[in-house]
Amino acid sequence: MQGIGMTSQRTRERMVQRLRESGITNETVLGVMSITPRHIFVDEALASRAYEDTALPIGFGQTISQPATVARMTELLFATGRLKTVLEIGTGSGYQTAVLAQLADQVLTVERIRGLSQRARQRMNELRLHNVRFKYDDGNTGWSEPGPFAGIMVTAAAQELPQALLAQLAVGGRLVIPTGSGNTQVLRLIIRTEDGFSDQLIDRVQFVPMRAGLRG
Repeated sequence: MQGIGMTSQRTRERMVQRLRESGITNETVLGVMSITPRHIFVDEALASRAYEDTALPIGFGQTISQPATVARMTELLFATGRLKTVLEIGTGSGYQTAVLAQLADQVLTVERIRGLSQRARQRMNELRLHNVRFKYDDGNTGWSEPGPFAGIMVTAAAQELPQALLAQLAVGGRLVIPTGSGNTQVLRLIIRTEDGFSDQLIDRVQFVPMRAGLRG
């Protein structure tokens, strides 16, 4: 779990230093990323590359986001401090889930690919992160029953802002989501106000597309 060589704690610390140099300033987020073993969320053959600032394949045509993207999105979501309940759309490998689970009281995560959801659940157990609830479902509809949420993070690019997710965001809550397609994707921060929503364009990004329906 701790890793050796290219998966060691020292390697994680070098990754964190690169994140600082790239502009990440939230020391709580950086601290969590320094102790989260990203190498267990990728295939063993790719473990030596786990702490490079690059996206890596995780099967099913999906990827694990590069550390800089994980750090940036997490920093945006937790800009006001610890959150009570966070909804994640797109569990994927579970790496982002593990980071969120160490910063929020509870994380609810939705994944449309059954195999990924099952693997991520196993990894949370290995890390003893027991404040995560999993749902195998279409993320476009969110998870309405436990809402509204103080924070929502989407880890795949939606063509448009999903209305169901906007409806499940609490007043004062923050939604971090990539939208668009191809080379025109942008990362957005949506904050729900008493009167509606504020919308900030953060940066250009590249994510796998957000799809509808379930996949076994």
